[in-house]
Formats: sequence, structure tokens, C-alpha cells
Amino acid sequence: MATDFKSIPIIDVSPLVAKCEDPKMAEDPGVSQVVKQLDKACKEAGFFYVKGHGIPESLINDVKNITQKFFDLPYEEKIKIKLTPATGYRGYQRIGENITKGIPDMHEAIDCYKEIQEGMYGALGKTMEGCNQWPLNPPNFRALMEEYVNLCTDLSRKIMRGIALALGGSPYEFEGVRAGDAFWVLRIIGYPGLSGAKDQKKPENNNGCGAHTDYGLLTLVNQDDDITALEVRNMSGEWISAPPIPGTFVCNIGDMLKIYSNGLYESTLHRVVNSSPKYRVCVAYFYETNFDAAVEPLDICKQRTGETKQFGRAVYGEHLVSKVTTNFVM
Repeated sequence: MATDFKSIPIIDVSPLVAKCEDPKMAEDPGVSQVVKQLDKACKEAGFFYVKGHGIPESLINDVKNITQKFFDLPYEEKIKIKLTPATGYRGYQRIGENITKGIPDMHEAIDCYKEIQEGMYGALGKTMEGCNQWPLNPPNFRALMEEYVNLCTDLSRKIMRGIALALGGSPYEFEGVRAGDAFWVLRIIGYPGLSGAKDQKKPENNNGCGAHTDYGLLTLVNQDDDITALEVRNMSGEWISAPPIPGTFVCNIGDMLKIYSNGLYESTLHRVVNSSPKYRVCVAYFYETNFDAAVEPLDICKQRTGETKQFGRAVYGEHLVSKVTTNFVM
């Protein structure tokens, strides 16, 4: 359960990254320290920064720069990859087309998902079948983003091994039928700046993205270095800023991990409010379970919470489809 945290911890995951392929990783003192920090952060805030992650800073910056170039294009160019149900909900949506709890979000975005071939998951996957729509302009957009997704997938798998240890299991709890074929989501997002001076009164509807929790296991947020817009709600209802720290990702856990942990870990409400006059970009990578995974509390987590299941069984693909099909004004 989230606490009255006032700031978000920073965790150096380099020992975990270095030892992640070692079957005896749990015995390493450096890994043990990271595991303790992950456990504390997931219990108290559901959010943490990671440094020492091994993804080149040059690539992290290139991803943000090419995102900015895309959103700088005329609308007529961006709409060439328009998101529709026929595209498997992949592609571009303009400002106000994404909604959170019935309220339009003041951002534009490109949504990408791990590609699903026709019939791969039967009726469960039908809604999400399709290939990602990548813009041809700017050049190299697809290649850069696919490289980035591959590295984020690998890093997320390593962090999840640490979280598995933090829950008291083996490092491999979130592999195999749970997340051995992890689904992923990439949201490439642009938030217009608040017009006028920095001290201008903030409008009531300045929701870059309304308060929500994430759907899956783990999120890696790559945000602009000079604009603070992400806010996380603590137990008292206060909104705590998650200012950008160069060279880090902001990480948070999602709904599926909350279920697996039987409520030991919280998928915390968060929102985006861009009060800066500057346009802000953010690239959010979501590491999920297998698309068809049946998610329910782990035995090790039920033992730690009095043997009572706090949550029923959920199928990740059903959860995702229920969200995706109600998230857009088409």
C-alpha cells in the first residue's frame, strides 16, 4: 500500500544488471542491496528512479529528439498514420482524442504494441491484431524506436528479476507462462506547453494526462530533462512531483503486478500536468505479462498476506482490450 511519501527514491540497479544472468545472483551482496531498495520503493510509493541501467544516454536523448521532430510536423503529415480500430489501435492520435475517466487529455501520441499476427490469440487478441504504424518522416524513426524497445525489454526483464526476489520468490517468477513472452506497449507522447507566462494561472482543464494507473508489470518513463510535469499521488492525496533526473528512467509498477503481489505492491495513481510554456515530450515503455497470461496472486505473496487472495483472476489481454477500446474519441 502506498504511504505518505514526499519524494521518489533513486535506485542504482547496476549490480542487478551486471549479475542478472548469474543463477546465484540472489547471493550477491550488491544485488541484495538493490532488491531491498526495490522492495521498499514498491511498497511505499510504487514509483522509483533507476540509474546504472546500461542503456546509452545518447540513445535515450535521440529517442526524445526524434519524437520532438515528429510532433513538430504539420498535422497533415502526422495523420498519415492515424490510429483507428482497423489498425489494431496503433498509430497517431491528435490532442484531445485520448480520454481518461471521460475527460480529454491534452496530449498527442503515437501508440505502438508488440505485433500480434492474425489468429495468434484467437478471439482474445482479435482487437489488437495488426502491425505498428511508423512514420516515414523523420527518417530512421522506426529503426531507432525498435532498438530502444529491445533495450527497454531487456532492462525491464532484469528489474523484474529483482522484484521477484523482493517478493520472496525465485528470480524467474515473472517468466515462463507469466511473462516469458512479455507483451509490450510504447506510447510516444507530446504535451503542449501552457500558453503565456510561467506564472499564468493554470486552467481547470490542463490535464496533459488524467490520473490513472498503468495496466501491466513495469513502466519505464523517458521524459524531457528540463520540464517537471509528472505527478504521483501519495496516500493522503497529495500530488508529489517526479522531476526529471538526467540519465535515469522513472519506473512504476502496474495493475498486473499489484495482483501478483496480492496487494503488497501498489499501482499508484499518477498524472501529467505541463504547466511550462514549453512543449514536452515523453516516451513511455510498458513491460507487460504474456498477452494471454491468467494473472492471480502468487503463492509466496498469499503466504505473506494471511493466505487470503485480495484479488481475483485477471487475463491481461482482456484488461488491455477493455482499456484500449474506451480510451479514444474516434
